[in-house]
Amino acid sequence: MTDSMAHRGPDGSGVKVFDGEVPAGLGHRRLAIIDPSPAGAQPMSLADRWWITYNGELYNFRQLRADLERSGERFRTNCDTEVMLRLFALEGPAMLKKLNGIYAFAVWDDKERRLFLARDRLGVKPLYYVQRDRLFAFASELRALLPFVGRPTLDPTALADYLTFLWVPDPRTAFGEIAKLPPGHYAWVDGAALSVGRYWDLEFHPEERSEQEWIAEVTQCVTESIRRQMVSDVPLGSFLSGGVDSSAVVAAMASGGTPVQTYTVGFDEKDLRHDVVPDDLQYARRVGELFGTAYHEEIMRPNVLELLPKVVWHLEEPVADPAAISSYLICREAGKDMPVMLSGMGADEIFAGYPRYLAYRLSRRLDAVPAPMRRVAERLARPFAQPGRPGRLRAARRNLWKFLRAAGLPPAERYLSFASYYSRAELEAVLSPDLSRRIGDYDPFDLHRAYLGRGVDELDGLIYRDVKTYLPCLNLTYTDKMGMASSVEVRVPLLDDELVALSTRIPAALKLNGLRRKYVFKRSQEGLLPRDVVWRKKAGFTAPVRAWLEDDIAPLANDLLSHETISARGLVRPEEVSRMRSENSAGLADHSLRLYALISLELWLQTFVDRTWRFDDLESSRLKAHVAA
Repeated sequence: MTDSMAHRGPDGSGVKVFDGEVPAGLGHRRLAIIDPSPAGAQPMSLADRWWITYNGELYNFRQLRADLERSGERFRTNCDTEVMLRLFALEGPAMLKKLNGIYAFAVWDDKERRLFLARDRLGVKPLYYVQRDRLFAFASELRALLPFVGRPTLDPTALADYLTFLWVPDPRTAFGEIAKLPPGHYAWVDGAALSVGRYWDLEFHPEERSEQEWIAEVTQCVTESIRRQMVSDVPLGSFLSGGVDSSAVVAAMASGGTPVQTYTVGFDEKDLRHDVVPDDLQYARRVGELFGTAYHEEIMRPNVLELLPKVVWHLEEPVADPAAISSYLICREAGKDMPVMLSGMGADEIFAGYPRYLAYRLSRRLDAVPAPMRRVAERLARPFAQPGRPGRLRAARRNLWKFLRAAGLPPAERYLSFASYYSRAELEAVLSPDLSRRIGDYDPFDLHRAYLGRGVDELDGLIYRDVKTYLPCLNLTYTDKMGMASSVEVRVPLLDDELVALSTRIPAALKLNGLRRKYVFKRSQEGLLPRDVVWRKKAGFTAPVRAWLEDDIAPLANDLLSHETISARGLVRPEEVSRMRSENSAGLADHSLRLYALISLELWLQTFVDRTWRFDDLESSRLKAHVAA
């Protein structure tokens, strides 16, 4: 099991087995970042009773260690693992409220003969588990658990979730036999019995203070959060896209006086011709020059036909965001020299930076317009709401189509329409009759509807839904998996626990201010970054999947989306797939992400489901051979 995750920890490994009436075992792969000496090896023990295996970083471990030392505790290492273990031995699950970090860990109590598991508040680090035949097994990656399953199966309701949103929400995975421990949760395993509890949730308590006070506090907290997450005993760098988020990270890192290693990737004009976006590279170069960074830039011309199976292999679950490919490429470049990288991910969720937040706000204002006038406006706009051929207005037309697609829906359904790729009716039309019967009345939107009513303002509910689903199950999932594929730990300082807590106290009107998204965060960076970098149009972190579908992966699409392949699989209707491909090629609709999701799904099924898994399959040499193939 540990060998199968050697890429997550190439610096060492350890296994400890506990015999007895309730036998147990812990394994670990080490990526040595804090105290890389042998003293930090895992599994680590305390008093020969408590044993820990732990993945992640504890950013406030020095403060916690000092507190423990004042109370009489003595330490034998300089690593955060020992702080984590001693805290658990002293306080049990209550210790989780003191932690500021990213983690998935397990502690075995060899006296009580039971296991404790926990995952960080937002789900930066993954934790999967399986229960079968009085056995419980857990791991940071799904692949290590598959031999316990043997022949895995696809969860049909998870498929409905995946097609609708491009990912599967916790606690389920696409595998019918394997689950995720949700973020902000812990679990006890006593024998084969599992009990799960929540120790943290996102709660909104807005405070009335002046705008300038909030700007000053956000400025300070952002800087402190980034500096706190720079703790490392090995080289550390930052991604730099040229957007305000990654630029804010670089600015805070550079304020320490040491040159920052930054990594930027771009794609050539040929690949970007279908997706007209602002030129990220010119902004990244400007920010790099402004702060005197050791700037690394790579224009990618990837062999996507070879790359996509590798990305699917490392993702382990079907995740159909092409940003995973970009993430893999930049982590592969950074991983040559940097075992730790800082990312600007997360500010869009906690400060309302996504265009769909603004689209929802505009749609609510249009609700005040008399219905006859709205219908006339929609009728006039519909001829322009076609993606058409590549060109300057294609993205605007695509966004207008998504906006009109949600017109007339109730408010909650409207937002979910902006955030999804099929309506319930469209999903019914694409699923095969057999799969529709198996799914029954399951509705992928139900979980998301339950989240939307949280908070004081409507915007709070939108943010809550994204922080509980979209952030951990999509963005943080592919970020962790693609980083670890290159043995790179990716940290997300704009999701630091202190900054997240601060964001919940800021009124919604300062996050989405008129037409200005992420308002208070951007204002906080005005004195640190050029104004045009702060207020530039959001480009997004993605990959040119529309161009790739027509060129690089067209042969793969012809094979995996053929009538024969689709019919043999029996999950979706081949005639619907054929229709989407025809409309996409003709420019009558933009089904690119739907088609990419189906290609990724078939690759995932062939890789993980169409086989029986054995422990011999987890040998590193065989894994490498599989990925190379």
